[in-house]
Amino acid sequence: MPALRAWAQIRLVTSMTSPFDALLVISFGGPEGMDDVIPFLENVLRGKNVPRERMLQVAKHYELFGGVSPINEQNRQLIAALKRELAIKGPNLPIYFGNRNWHPLLADTLRQMRDDGIKNALAFVTSAYSSYSSCRQYLENIAEARAVVGEDAPRVEKIRAFYNHPLFIQANVENIRAALQKIPAAQRTYAQLVFTAHSIPDSMAKNCDYEAQLGETSRLVAEALGIEQWRLVFQSRSGSPAQPWLGPDIDHYLREIHAGGATNVVVAPIGFVSDHMEIIYDLDTEARALCVELGLNMIRAATAGTHPMFVEMIRELILERIDPETPRRFLGTMGVRNDTCHSECCALV
Repeated sequence: MPALRAWAQIRLVTSMTSPFDALLVISFGGPEGMDDVIPFLENVLRGKNVPRERMLQVAKHYELFGGVSPINEQNRQLIAALKRELAIKGPNLPIYFGNRNWHPLLADTLRQMRDDGIKNALAFVTSAYSSYSSCRQYLENIAEARAVVGEDAPRVEKIRAFYNHPLFIQANVENIRAALQKIPAAQRTYAQLVFTAHSIPDSMAKNCDYEAQLGETSRLVAEALGIEQWRLVFQSRSGSPAQPWLGPDIDHYLREIHAGGATNVVVAPIGFVSDHMEIIYDLDTEARALCVELGLNMIRAATAGTHPMFVEMIRELILERIDPETPRRFLGTMGVRNDTCHSECCALV
């Protein structure tokens, strides 16, 4: 891995002709003030059979933080880091930012790109995995936004899923290693490592590789850390209690390991690439309060965020779409995801 990483660091792109004239970073979006919360949640839940009472309950989570989700600011920081990376090493592409559910909305961004003369953009979606909500729905969002802008909207191609890219794995390894260092050395060997990801309905999970990819990422990270005992759990389910979702739930699992004698746990939100409300509320607030109640020392590992290896990985993913000679790197046994999805991939049922 170090030799390949060195290759990625020193390879400069100064004169390569690119089929793309911009990079578009696409994310979920989040409110940035109290007045934004209800309109944002209405956008998220539009067309979904979710009671308004449930929406108002979720709104209270945002109210605890002044109505501000960290996701937009974290994406702006990622874009700033990526601009610096591309300015030094190339390729020289302008970077735009558009969201699914809140400003800057994707259609508005595509309209600006069109006005700037952009014709062909490469899109980096801030999700490493394949499911309806984390991949296919973004493709639908792009198509819908292009239709709103009209026939002269830029063409947009999505970068592949990157759950098993060596640099994504290494960024998470370093973040978890830093979290482990916060546990007293004498207790570190016995600390529990728990990976978390957003739960989805079982019916959705059956039509995609989401659960298998999360398991592969967790395994690769744990192996790199030399940790044999670990568990992938899920969080933030929001559906009817009668509908089965992926489990086990993190709070249930924290109670289980405490009952088994655990005293320290590192929670690594491997399913996220930056801090969402699901992290700062469901983990940093709710799960932490449970751990305080139980007397369980919980350390939450950082997300990939703006880790230099994560930023470097995005550049590699850009290069592999520009230059067919660029190696498509991965770890593990699941291979490299295709650039395009077949018609039934990650279908919503």
